Formats: sequence, C-alpha cells, structure tokens
Amino acid sequence: MSALLLAIALPAAAQTATPPVAREQVGTRTSEQIPALPPALVEQLSRYQNTRGATLAGWSGDCILISTRFAETAQAHRVCEPMGMREQLTFYPEPLAAIEAAPPRSRLDGFVFGKDVGGNEFWQLHWFDLKTRETTLLTDGKARNQGPLFSHDGTQFAWSSTARNGKDTDVWVMDFAAHKPRVLVTQGGQWNAMDFSHDGRELLVMKYVSAAESYPGVVDLATGKLTMFPVDGGKASLKDFKYSPDGRGVYYISDEPVDGKAQEFLTLRHHDPKTGKFEVLTADTPWDVADLAIADDGRHLAYTTNEDGIYQLHVLALPSHKEVKLAQLPVGVVVNLGFSPDSKRLAVTLNSATSPSDVYVLDLRGGAPTRWTRSEVGGLDASKFVAPTLVHYPTFDAVDGRPRMIPAFYYRPANVPAGKKIPVVINIHGGPEGQSLPTFNPTAQFLANELGVAMLLPNVRGSEGYGKTYLGLDNADKREDSVKDIGALLDWIATQPELDASRVGVYGGSYGGYMVLASLMHYSERIRAGVDIVGISHFGTFLKNTESYRRDLRRAEYGDERDPAMAQVFEAISPLNHADRIRAKLFVAQGKNDPRVPYTEAEQIVKAVRANGQPVWYLLFDDEGHGFRKKTNVDYFNAATMLFWQQNLIGNDAAGTTAK
Repeated sequence: MSALLLAIALPAAAQTATPPVAREQVGTRTSEQIPALPPALVEQLSRYQNTRGATLAGWSGDCILISTRFAETAQAHRVCEPMGMREQLTFYPEPLAAIEAAPPRSRLDGFVFGKDVGGNEFWQLHWFDLKTRETTLLTDGKARNQGPLFSHDGTQFAWSSTARNGKDTDVWVMDFAAHKPRVLVTQGGQWNAMDFSHDGRELLVMKYVSAAESYPGVVDLATGKLTMFPVDGGKASLKDFKYSPDGRGVYYISDEPVDGKAQEFLTLRHHDPKTGKFEVLTADTPWDVADLAIADDGRHLAYTTNEDGIYQLHVLALPSHKEVKLAQLPVGVVVNLGFSPDSKRLAVTLNSATSPSDVYVLDLRGGAPTRWTRSEVGGLDASKFVAPTLVHYPTFDAVDGRPRMIPAFYYRPANVPAGKKIPVVINIHGGPEGQSLPTFNPTAQFLANELGVAMLLPNVRGSEGYGKTYLGLDNADKREDSVKDIGALLDWIATQPELDASRVGVYGGSYGGYMVLASLMHYSERIRAGVDIVGISHFGTFLKNTESYRRDLRRAEYGDERDPAMAQVFEAISPLNHADRIRAKLFVAQGKNDPRVPYTEAEQIVKAVRANGQPVWYLLFDDEGHGFRKKTNVDYFNAATMLFWQQNLIGNDAAGTTAK
C-alpha cells in the first residue's frame, strides 16, 4: 500500500431505516456515501502526496537501476553517478513489479521486469534491452509469473509460474538466447528458484508452505532430477539459499534446531555437504537475519539483521567469515542489497522515518557511504518530520509470569498545546506475518503536522521479526488473540495523559483490514471509526474465493475451512456474522481486480453494516488490485481518508485546524 492512514469515528445513533446511498462514478472510480473533497484539504495534502522514493533494482555496469515514480506509476530508471540524472527507461500505465538486472559476467545489457494489468497480479515477464531499447515478452501472457533469476553467466533464466495448471506455482527455466521455456519442478505447491550453481549445472529451489515452513532442494538441470535437502527438526523456516563461491556449499537463512536445540530466530548459516562442516554465523545475534547477498567475485557476503524494527548492515569476508568494518549508514531500514559488477562496492536501499527510500553505495575498502539518489519530499521542510519512538505495552497474557509486551511505533505530533488531548489512529499491518517498521510515512507526517493526530503502529502477535514463538501465536483458532492485543493497546492509550482515549481510530489493509473490522466488532464503544482497505470480512468466503494458487498457502496460516471444527471457528470470529456489533463509523476501500482478497469481501461487509442502519463510505477502483498503486487513485483515497478522519475522528474540536 502506497500510504498508511488510520481512523476513528463518532458513535452512531441507532437508525430505523437505511438511508439512500449516494453514488458517484468517475472513470474507474466508484464512490458511495463519500462527500465531495474540499479543495482546501486537497491542496493542503498535495505536497505530502508528492513525496517519492527510489529503490535499488540492481546494477547495470557502473550504473544503478532503480524503481521510482515520476508520473502515475513506478517505472525503471537508470542513474550513472552519485546524485546523477535519473534516466527513465520504461513508460507504462501499469507499475513494474520485480526488476532483475542481467548478471555482470553475461554478455547481456538489460534487465527483466514484471508487469500486470490493473493490479490482478498475473505478472508477465519482459526483457528490456538497453542497447536497442526494445522489449521482448518472455512468458505466456496469461499465467502468473514471478521470481526472475539469471544464471551467473546469463545463459539461463529461471522463474516461477502457474502456467501448467493455473493452481500450482512451478519452477520454469529457459535458454535465454533461445527464449524456449520448459517446466522444471512440478511437485505441486509454491516453488521458487533460488540460485544457479556457478557452473550452470544445478539450480537451488525452495518449496514455500508458510512463514514458518519451507523445504529446500536442488535440481540437476540436465536430467530434471529433484533432490530435497533434509530439514532439521522436520519443519522450519528457510530462505535465501545461495551457493558459496567455491561451489561446494551453501549459505542460507534458517531457524532450524542447532544440536537438537530449538531456535527462536532466523540465523545466517553455512553448510558444506562434502565435508559435513556446518556453521551458524549469527548465533550470538538474538534477532532475525533478514537478507543476504554474495559478491560476484566470491570475496564478500552482506546480510542484514532486523533488530526490533531497525535494520543493521553487516559484511563478512569470505571464506574466513570475518566481519568487515563499514562506515556507518544513517539509522533506518536497509533492504535490496546489491554488489557492484566489480565486487568492490555495495549498494543498498535505505529508508528512515524522516526520509523516503534512497540508494546509498558503500566502498568495501572504507570511506563514507555515497548517496546516489535524493528523493523529493514535496517541497516540505524535512526537519519538521516526526520520528516515531518505540514503545512496548502489556497485553492480556503472560510469559514466564510477566505480562507479554507488544512493540509499537508511536508518531506523536510536535508542539501540542499544554493540556490538549491528542486523537490517535492505530495502524495495523497486514500479512498477518508482516511487520510495521519505522519507515517514511507521508500520511503519518500529515496527520501529525497538519491535523495534530498521533499514529500508533503495533506489531501484534503473529508479526515477524520477534521469533518463531511470537510468529505462531495467532495461528488458526488463536486468531482473535491478536485482536485482544488491540484491546490491550486501547487500555494503554487510556493511561497516556497526552492521548485522547475517546477519539481513537483504526486503520489497516488486507489482514490489517480484517483486524480493523474485528476491532470494531469487539470494541466499537471505544473506537470512533475505522478504515478497512482490501480486508477479509469472512474467512470462509475469503478462502473459497481467493485465487486457487494461494488457497493452500492461506489455509496454512488461517486454518482449513473444509475442517468442520475450523469452519465453526470462522463462523464465530468473522466480522460479517457480527455486523450488528459494528457501531463505529466505517470506510471500506477495495480494488476490483484483487486476486488475494476478492472485492466481494468488501461488498458483503458494506451491505451487512448498512443493513443495520449504519452509514458506510465505500470506494472501489476498477483498475486496482490488492492495494492502490496509481497516483491518481492513491491521491483520491488519501484525501477521502483525511476527510473521514476530520469528520469522524477529530470532530468539531479540531476539524480543519493545523497543528504547528
């Protein structure tokens, strides 16, 4: 989701009849019960809407490829020197998905990118040739294709696709020059290509079941024979399998048991199957390892650790595994690690709470990081941006006799007049295995600096980044325990002298949308309003109607609706069945082409809540999917959401005022 908003609404009085629905159709947008947007609000919000970030997509020679938005959607650009001109390379009405640059050892000059239609996520992979500036379609034009991966010499290309039967995600491979694909792994489920061996004879693959369960293997590319690797403990989370530079072993991230002892966190590991040597390289780090990358010359490995939402970058010398001292990056979230073709530099994307994503390059021989991009902040004074603080609040259950503590990031408006109580929006992430991070959030900045509203981003149980046990605390029939964590946050808000417990709103997308509806179902008397974006309203109908290729993946997290006992749980906890308990004001927003949470989930909750006499704002985009990615749509949605907060969260006390 491009922007994050949160909401709260005044309790509604009971009504005896459902009022008529005011409906407006403008282009691909359908709006119901949404008032006209005040021009003053649109203008006030405009600068925040025109912030943008740049994310690293890879290297192309001495240049970097980035994804950024200059017009309606995010496209591929090239930058060839620090703070240099951004040369736009693609110009599509649809945003680009994955961008995979040709490897440095290849004779190719270009990149592969994915693109769908209207957010339907049936991505097609294309090759963009930088010499000719021509584009070639690589996939069938119909199936869902993702995870593009080149061999180290660029002669082979692998990806994941549903082309075989529309349900299973198989691994496909092609001779890149011939562009003739063949399906390689057809065992059923969701499979991904991880890394080609350096001699091009083997391909590491992974079967993904859930955030807590993956199975690695290797395929002989000549024969197609798949050999699965044993998983210690029988079940574990594994990711980022890559061949070691000597070709004999592998580096990977896993939470498998070590010497029979269970592990809470994902650690960086190295294993040489020929010698049997096994090392846990981050055994002393009590946090998850997030990502890894290996330099093409095999002399360095980079990885990040997620330490309570702050990412730390590390580089190891190979094969000694000794830490390389690096210049300090600004504090933030570090992602998209990419070594330069000469292996002497490392590029990363850095995002902080007060600065949008930008690309920095570190020289492995020392020296200060070099900033390659400086993204716009809409002409705003960045020194006035609010940085969140990390807080922890107690919830309903205990760990070792002490209350379990839930982490949350707290954006507090500056310069609040003495004695004034601050309204607050609770922003709940999706996933449910996601994690709220202290990243740049223009909506949080607008709420804080212009409307005087605080924002809280909790990482309720089930969030990643806090260990295996915490990740599984909301699975299946424990689903509503995460909703209780929101109830505990409401209790915490009531103890904070600067926060107004009578003016609280909730906001969330996808699974976070379910959390909004469930919170309104349980705590409507304590919440004024909620904004539900592409949210689940009934787990049974959601699992029935979500795209077939992801149904089993979601059953692994939420439970299987075909099990009568689980179906009974779904009936009990689904907001659709308790719409009469949603008495707070509600705004529902949805993309018509959403393959994950079908738009019918939105329409059925809107109908049910309205049937109880409650007005509901409803917004539907015909050209969006699971979230909104086109600037015109994002701008309208954000402005409508801000109007919703002004009318239902802030109320007459502060509507239209500016907190300075």
